[in-house]
Amino acid sequence: MQKDARIYVAGHRGMVGSAIVRNLQAKGYHNLITRTSAELDLRQQTAVEDFFAAEEPEYVFLAAAKVGGILANNTYRAEFLYDNLMIESNIIHSAYRHKVTKLLFLGSSCIYPKMAPQPLREDSLLSGYLESTNEPYAIAKIAGIKLCEAYRHQYGCNFISAMPTNLYGPNDNYDLQGSHVLPALIRKFHEAKVTGAPAVEIWGTGSPRREFLHADDLADACVYLMETYDGEPFVNIGTGEDVTIRELAEMVRDVVGYTGDLRWNTDKPDGTPRKLMDVGRLHGMGWQHHIDLSEGLALTYQDFLDKQTVYV
Repeated sequence: MQKDARIYVAGHRGMVGSAIVRNLQAKGYHNLITRTSAELDLRQQTAVEDFFAAEEPEYVFLAAAKVGGILANNTYRAEFLYDNLMIESNIIHSAYRHKVTKLLFLGSSCIYPKMAPQPLREDSLLSGYLESTNEPYAIAKIAGIKLCEAYRHQYGCNFISAMPTNLYGPNDNYDLQGSHVLPALIRKFHEAKVTGAPAVEIWGTGSPRREFLHADDLADACVYLMETYDGEPFVNIGTGEDVTIRELAEMVRDVVGYTGDLRWNTDKPDGTPRKLMDVGRLHGMGWQHHIDLSEGLALTYQDFLDKQTVYV
């Protein structure tokens, strides 16, 4: 990419999109195109088509999506499927119609079967049943991968896909009704610390293992792929390291400075037993993460403190 290339970052106010914007700006890319959801509803085909016709982006980072944790995924199943299908379909099709030079589609590790061999290899896609709690979101993301492949095959588009592991970092969602596990833990422990609560309830048994990647590392990997990778196979993005939810909870408790107990609600679902990405393909390209989990948790808690009035 040239430094003055017209680059559209879809979802620029979310955790991932804002990190991509920061990374691009730090590397000298200055001709960035953004729209808020109020300015452009990506679910509306005509609106997206008109936007591409007017702005003529050369590169597209497709980071816009409806996202959430187990509760949100399982409650709003129709919205998670419909919204994400419409967003990705409209952007990918308009990118083809307006001859975008390159597009990067961002998926999720939830695309993999619930019982896929660990660590999760890219060739495990569609090899088994999905985790039921987030199946609609996973199906939408699988469709996005296949759209990129189909437009590449039929029209020669340079559309690539990347599958990040569990993410956290600045601009995360700390709403307990819709957040992922890590930001939810940060908020729960902080509020328990402030109120002096004797214990914090956490869903499940604490035994599932999860991998966590800081959003700034993901953004760096995305820009790296946009600059260097033109292959059809999608690429896992992660650290190659995981922890149990219990270990994560204890780390967050220590970072927040909460001294109470953990109370595990085993009536609530655990979700997939383990999700660890095989990042051999990405490492083979020369990219590795830079922010370890303990450092990233401290940075993220500070971000929460800076913005906590938004969440209380």
